[in-house]
Amino acid sequence: MPKIIMGIESSCDETGVGLVRLHDDGAVELLADEVASSVDQHARFGGVVPEIASRAHMEAMVPTTNRAFEKAGLKLSDVDAIAVTAGPGLSGALLVGVSAAKAYAAALGVPLYGVNHLAGHIAVDTLQHGPLPSPCLGLLVSGGHTQLLRIDDIASSITELGSTVDDAAGEAYDKVARVLGLPYPGGPPIDKAAKEGDPKAIAFPRGMTGPRDAKFDFSFSGLKTAVARWIEAAERRGDDIPVNDVAASFQEAVADVLTAKAVKAAKELGIDTMVISGGVAANSRLSSLAAERCEAAGITLRVPRPRLCTDNGAMIAALGAHVVAAGRPPSSLDLSANPALPVSVVSF
Repeated sequence: MPKIIMGIESSCDETGVGLVRLHDDGAVELLADEVASSVDQHARFGGVVPEIASRAHMEAMVPTTNRAFEKAGLKLSDVDAIAVTAGPGLSGALLVGVSAAKAYAAALGVPLYGVNHLAGHIAVDTLQHGPLPSPCLGLLVSGGHTQLLRIDDIASSITELGSTVDDAAGEAYDKVARVLGLPYPGGPPIDKAAKEGDPKAIAFPRGMTGPRDAKFDFSFSGLKTAVARWIEAAERRGDDIPVNDVAASFQEAVADVLTAKAVKAAKELGIDTMVISGGVAANSRLSSLAAERCEAAGITLRVPRPRLCTDNGAMIAALGAHVVAAGRPPSSLDLSANPALPVSVVSF
């Protein structure tokens, strides 16, 4: 009998509620995906303020839930299980979502599943492209995380191959946007400016690509600093800053490193399917360069549509559906958030 899974996401600055239908054959169908963002409240600070995010989640949780059920044409009583992001993320923000999920689960008498936000970013691809082959490679690129993952089973077996040792790609975008005078968050405005610039104009460094560097780890702090120093030098000379060229050259450096390392990992491990997800996956140069390099290497590339790449409740509902289908045990009602939850822990 098909099951309705509700997903709640509140790890950072988006309050997401998603609803999916888990079919008997394991297929997962998206029914509703509603998101309330507090990004405008953080913009003047140039980054997410945890206390503002937590308060915004509290205010948005019930209205966002109501919109999701209205969109799906369902009632709360139709829910068979609830999945919630239990980590990683901002502690206070996570606790708002976990508390709401526990309240709904207790009131409805349905099982609760605390799941991993990062695994959700990979699981969401199944809503668009169907089941994931085993194994597949995941390149997760978001505001707070840049990771290469081997996925043998989305419900139970994810192995981290490499991660960022400092700034994640999304953080570097935000910081470079700030020095260029572009708005927060930095990803979309840099991508837009880069389309009018020359990606070969400035030879920015490619971090952690030397022979002695960890082959699957990432570093974008040096790149961010190199951009800032280049701009400072140009200003001292009295030169106008070619914003479009700087944006294009910076973006090319990021996409080059991400795609080169991901393709290298896939080839070394003999994996022929790659999934790119997370907010930065919506970046036009990253997706186009990944497509070019994957095609040359004989790798099937899967990238969810932009709406599914950013934080949302649909990805948590999708992961919850896979966890339910796999027969994994539900969480207890004393579940707490874990801001540092490793990606290897899919549910707990």
